[in-house]
Amino acid sequence: MEFLSTNVFIIFAVILVCISFLYASVGHGGASGYLALMALFTFPIAIIKPTALLLNIFVSGISFWYFKKNKHFKWNLFYPFAITSIPAAFIGGYLTINTTLYKQILGAFLIIAVLRILGVFGKEQTTLKSVNLPLALVIGCGIGLFSGMIGIGGGIILSPIILLLAWGTTKESAAVSALFIFVNSLSGIVGFLLKNDSFPTESFYLIPFALVGGTLGAIYGSQKFSNVKLTYMLSLVLVLASIKLFMF
Repeated sequence: MEFLSTNVFIIFAVILVCISFLYASVGHGGASGYLALMALFTFPIAIIKPTALLLNIFVSGISFWYFKKNKHFKWNLFYPFAITSIPAAFIGGYLTINTTLYKQILGAFLIIAVLRILGVFGKEQTTLKSVNLPLALVIGCGIGLFSGMIGIGGGIILSPIILLLAWGTTKESAAVSALFIFVNSLSGIVGFLLKNDSFPTESFYLIPFALVGGTLGAIYGSQKFSNVKLTYMLSLVLVLASIKLFMF
Protein backbone atom coordinates (compact mmCIF):
# COMPACT_ATOMS: atom_id res chain seq x y z
CA MET A 1 0.00 0.00 0.00
CA GLU A 2 1.65 3.18 -1.24
CA PHE A 3 0.09 5.44 1.41
CA LEU A 4 1.46 3.33 4.32
CA SER A 5 5.10 2.64 5.17
CA THR A 6 6.13 -0.95 5.92
CA ASN A 7 6.37 -0.37 9.68
CA VAL A 8 3.01 1.38 9.82
CA PHE A 9 1.40 -1.37 7.76
CA ILE A 10 2.68 -4.02 10.20
CA ILE A 11 1.07 -2.15 13.10
CA PHE A 12 -2.13 -1.80 11.09
CA ALA A 13 -2.16 -5.52 10.25
CA VAL A 14 -1.68 -6.59 13.88
CA ILE A 15 -4.59 -4.41 15.02
CA LEU A 16 -6.67 -5.73 12.12
CA VAL A 17 -6.14 -9.32 13.31
CA CYS A 18 -7.21 -8.34 16.84
CA ILE A 19 -10.33 -6.57 15.56
CA SER A 20 -11.44 -9.45 13.34
CA PHE A 21 -10.80 -11.85 16.24
CA LEU A 22 -13.01 -9.93 18.68
CA TYR A 23 -15.85 -9.29 16.24
CA ALA A 24 -15.94 -12.86 14.93
CA SER A 25 -16.11 -14.13 18.51
CA VAL A 26 -19.54 -12.46 18.86
CA GLY A 27 -20.80 -13.32 15.37
CA HIS A 28 -19.93 -10.03 13.68
CA GLY A 29 -17.92 -9.28 10.55
CA GLY A 30 -16.00 -6.37 12.05
CA ALA A 31 -16.86 -3.60 9.60
CA SER A 32 -17.23 -0.90 12.25
CA GLY A 33 -13.78 -1.83 13.55
CA TYR A 34 -12.26 -1.88 10.06
CA LEU A 35 -13.85 1.48 9.24
CA ALA A 36 -12.44 2.98 12.44
CA LEU A 37 -8.99 1.51 11.86
CA MET A 38 -8.79 2.72 8.26
CA ALA A 39 -10.00 6.17 9.27
CA LEU A 40 -7.38 6.27 12.03
CA PHE A 41 -4.62 5.34 9.57
CA THR A 42 -5.89 7.92 7.05
CA PHE A 43 -6.97 5.56 4.27
CA PRO A 44 -8.46 7.29 1.21
CA ILE A 45 -12.27 7.56 1.52
CA ALA A 46 -12.69 5.73 -1.81
CA ILE A 47 -11.01 2.64 -0.34
CA ILE A 48 -12.65 2.52 3.09
CA LYS A 49 -16.23 1.49 2.23
CA PRO A 50 -15.54 -1.35 -0.27
CA THR A 51 -12.68 -2.71 1.85
CA ALA A 52 -14.85 -2.93 4.97
CA LEU A 53 -17.57 -4.75 3.02
CA LEU A 54 -15.07 -7.19 1.48
CA LEU A 55 -13.44 -8.10 4.81
CA ASN A 56 -16.91 -8.37 6.31
CA ILE A 57 -17.88 -11.10 3.85
CA PHE A 58 -14.93 -13.32 4.75
CA VAL A 59 -15.02 -12.85 8.53
CA SER A 60 -18.80 -13.07 8.92
CA GLY A 61 -18.86 -16.15 6.67
CA ILE A 62 -16.36 -17.94 8.91
CA SER A 63 -18.16 -16.78 12.04
CA PHE A 64 -21.50 -18.04 10.75
CA TRP A 65 -20.03 -21.45 9.89
CA TYR A 66 -18.79 -22.04 13.44
CA PHE A 67 -21.90 -20.68 15.18
CA LYS A 68 -24.12 -22.82 12.95
CA LYS A 69 -21.87 -25.82 13.53
CA ASN A 70 -22.51 -25.42 17.25
CA LYS A 71 -26.29 -25.32 16.57
CA HIS A 72 -26.95 -21.67 17.46
CA PHE A 73 -28.54 -20.62 14.15
CA LYS A 74 -32.34 -20.20 13.83
CA TRP A 75 -33.69 -19.73 10.30
CA ASN A 76 -36.99 -18.29 11.59
CA LEU A 77 -35.06 -15.54 13.33
CA PHE A 78 -32.99 -14.74 10.23
CA TYR A 79 -35.26 -14.57 7.19
CA PRO A 80 -37.70 -11.84 8.39
CA PHE A 81 -34.80 -9.36 8.50
CA ALA A 82 -33.00 -10.63 5.40
CA ILE A 83 -36.00 -10.36 3.06
CA THR A 84 -35.89 -6.56 3.14
CA SER A 85 -32.29 -5.93 4.17
CA ILE A 86 -30.68 -7.54 1.10
CA PRO A 87 -32.32 -5.27 -1.53
CA ALA A 88 -31.97 -2.26 0.80
CA ALA A 89 -28.23 -2.93 1.25
CA PHE A 90 -27.88 -3.12 -2.54
CA ILE A 91 -29.45 0.35 -2.87
CA GLY A 92 -27.28 1.69 -0.05
CA GLY A 93 -24.13 0.32 -1.68
CA TYR A 94 -25.10 1.96 -4.95
CA LEU A 95 -25.57 5.39 -3.36
CA THR A 96 -22.67 7.84 -3.18
CA ILE A 97 -22.50 10.09 -0.11
CA ASN A 98 -20.72 13.44 0.16
CA THR A 99 -17.29 12.90 1.78
CA THR A 100 -17.90 15.32 4.66
CA LEU A 101 -21.34 13.87 5.38
CA TYR A 102 -19.93 10.34 5.20
CA LYS A 103 -17.29 11.17 7.82
CA GLN A 104 -19.90 12.69 10.14
CA ILE A 105 -22.30 9.74 9.80
CA LEU A 106 -19.47 7.26 10.30
CA GLY A 107 -18.13 9.18 13.31
CA ALA A 108 -21.55 9.14 14.99
CA PHE A 109 -22.05 5.46 14.21
CA LEU A 110 -18.70 4.52 15.75
CA ILE A 111 -19.76 6.07 19.06
CA ILE A 112 -22.92 3.93 18.99
CA ALA A 113 -20.74 0.92 18.17
CA VAL A 114 -18.61 1.61 21.26
CA LEU A 115 -21.71 1.62 23.48
CA ARG A 116 -22.83 -1.66 21.94
CA ILE A 117 -19.42 -3.30 22.42
CA LEU A 118 -19.29 -2.18 26.06
CA GLY A 119 -22.72 -3.71 26.63
CA VAL A 120 -24.56 -0.46 27.37
CA PHE A 121 -27.61 -1.77 25.51
CA GLY A 122 -28.72 -5.14 24.20
CA LYS A 123 -28.90 -7.43 27.25
CA GLU A 124 -30.17 -11.00 26.93
CA GLN A 125 -33.75 -11.43 28.18
CA THR A 126 -34.84 -14.35 30.37
CA THR A 127 -38.16 -14.93 28.57
CA LEU A 128 -38.13 -15.10 24.76
CA LYS A 129 -40.95 -13.97 22.45
CA SER A 130 -41.98 -14.83 18.89
CA VAL A 131 -40.66 -12.62 16.09
CA ASN A 132 -43.05 -9.85 14.99
CA LEU A 133 -42.84 -10.26 11.20
CA PRO A 134 -44.00 -6.75 10.08
CA LEU A 135 -41.66 -5.09 12.58
CA ALA A 136 -38.76 -7.34 11.56
CA LEU A 137 -39.30 -6.46 7.89
CA VAL A 138 -39.15 -2.73 8.67
CA ILE A 139 -36.07 -3.15 10.85
CA GLY A 140 -34.32 -5.21 8.19
CA CYS A 141 -34.99 -2.60 5.52
CA GLY A 142 -33.68 0.26 7.66
CA ILE A 143 -30.54 -1.56 8.74
CA GLY A 144 -29.84 -2.79 5.20
CA LEU A 145 -30.06 0.67 3.63
CA PHE A 146 -27.87 2.28 6.30
CA SER A 147 -25.37 -0.58 6.18
CA GLY A 148 -24.92 -0.39 2.42
CA MET A 149 -24.44 3.37 2.57
CA ILE A 150 -21.59 3.43 5.09
CA GLY A 151 -20.00 0.03 4.42
CA ILE A 152 -21.08 -2.31 7.22
CA GLY A 153 -23.14 -5.50 7.39
CA GLY A 154 -25.51 -4.29 10.09
CA GLY A 155 -24.96 -7.04 12.64
CA ILE A 156 -23.77 -4.62 15.29
CA ILE A 157 -27.18 -2.94 15.02
CA LEU A 158 -29.26 -6.10 14.64
CA SER A 159 -27.80 -8.02 17.60
CA PRO A 160 -28.91 -5.60 20.34
CA ILE A 161 -32.34 -5.24 18.70
CA ILE A 162 -32.89 -9.01 18.80
CA LEU A 163 -31.86 -9.07 22.46
CA LEU A 164 -33.89 -6.00 23.44
CA LEU A 165 -37.03 -7.40 21.80
CA ALA A 166 -36.38 -10.81 23.42
CA TRP A 167 -36.50 -12.62 20.07
CA GLY A 168 -33.39 -14.71 20.69
CA THR A 169 -30.50 -15.56 23.01
CA THR A 170 -27.03 -14.04 22.80
CA LYS A 171 -25.64 -17.01 20.85
CA GLU A 172 -28.67 -17.11 18.54
CA SER A 173 -28.39 -13.39 17.80
CA ALA A 174 -24.68 -13.87 17.07
CA ALA A 175 -25.38 -16.70 14.60
CA VAL A 176 -28.18 -14.79 12.86
CA SER A 177 -26.14 -11.58 12.76
CA ALA A 178 -23.20 -13.39 11.14
CA LEU A 179 -25.28 -14.55 8.17
CA PHE A 180 -27.14 -11.21 8.10
CA ILE A 181 -23.80 -9.41 7.78
CA PHE A 182 -22.62 -11.81 5.09
CA VAL A 183 -25.64 -11.35 2.78
CA ASN A 184 -25.85 -7.59 3.33
CA SER A 185 -22.14 -7.05 2.69
CA LEU A 186 -22.35 -9.12 -0.48
CA SER A 187 -25.38 -7.14 -1.63
CA GLY A 188 -23.68 -3.85 -0.76
CA ILE A 189 -20.59 -4.76 -2.79
CA VAL A 190 -22.72 -5.65 -5.82
CA GLY A 191 -24.37 -2.24 -5.57
CA PHE A 192 -20.96 -0.58 -5.24
CA LEU A 193 -19.61 -2.38 -8.31
CA LEU A 194 -22.58 -1.33 -10.43
CA LYS A 195 -21.88 2.30 -9.54
CA ASN A 196 -18.08 2.15 -9.80
CA ASP A 197 -15.90 0.89 -12.64
CA SER A 198 -13.25 -0.71 -10.43
CA PHE A 199 -12.62 -2.20 -6.99
CA PRO A 200 -9.59 -1.06 -4.93
CA THR A 201 -6.88 -3.74 -5.18
CA GLU A 202 -5.53 -2.68 -1.77
CA SER A 203 -8.55 -4.36 -0.20
CA PHE A 204 -7.43 -7.85 -1.19
CA TYR A 205 -4.07 -7.53 0.60
CA LEU A 206 -5.90 -7.33 3.93
CA ILE A 207 -7.99 -10.49 3.54
CA PRO A 208 -5.38 -12.94 4.99
CA PHE A 209 -5.04 -10.89 8.20
CA ALA A 210 -8.81 -10.69 8.65
CA LEU A 211 -9.13 -14.43 8.00
CA VAL A 212 -6.57 -15.34 10.68
CA GLY A 213 -8.23 -13.25 13.38
CA GLY A 214 -11.74 -14.10 12.20
CA THR A 215 -11.16 -17.86 12.22
CA LEU A 216 -9.66 -17.91 15.71
CA GLY A 217 -12.37 -15.59 17.04
CA ALA A 218 -15.18 -17.66 15.54
CA ILE A 219 -13.80 -20.91 16.99
CA TYR A 220 -13.58 -19.52 20.52
CA GLY A 221 -16.70 -17.36 20.35
CA SER A 222 -18.99 -20.12 19.10
CA GLN A 223 -18.06 -22.12 22.19
CA LYS A 224 -17.24 -19.91 25.17
CA PHE A 225 -15.01 -16.87 25.19
CA SER A 226 -14.68 -13.49 26.85
CA ASN A 227 -11.80 -11.01 26.66
CA VAL A 228 -12.45 -7.77 28.52
CA LYS A 229 -9.04 -6.19 27.76
CA LEU A 230 -9.42 -6.71 24.02
CA THR A 231 -12.91 -5.21 24.18
CA TYR A 232 -11.62 -2.06 25.86
CA MET A 233 -8.77 -1.77 23.36
CA LEU A 234 -11.21 -1.97 20.45
CA SER A 235 -13.46 0.63 22.10
CA LEU A 236 -10.50 3.00 22.35
CA VAL A 237 -9.73 2.55 18.64
CA LEU A 238 -13.34 3.34 17.74
CA VAL A 239 -13.44 6.45 19.93
CA LEU A 240 -10.16 7.81 18.53
CA ALA A 241 -11.33 7.18 14.98
CA SER A 242 -14.65 8.91 15.68
CA ILE A 243 -12.87 11.99 17.05
CA LYS A 244 -10.54 12.05 14.04
CA LEU A 245 -13.48 11.87 11.60
CA PHE A 246 -15.24 14.81 13.26
CA MET A 247 -12.11 16.98 13.55
CA PHE A 248 -10.37 16.42 10.19
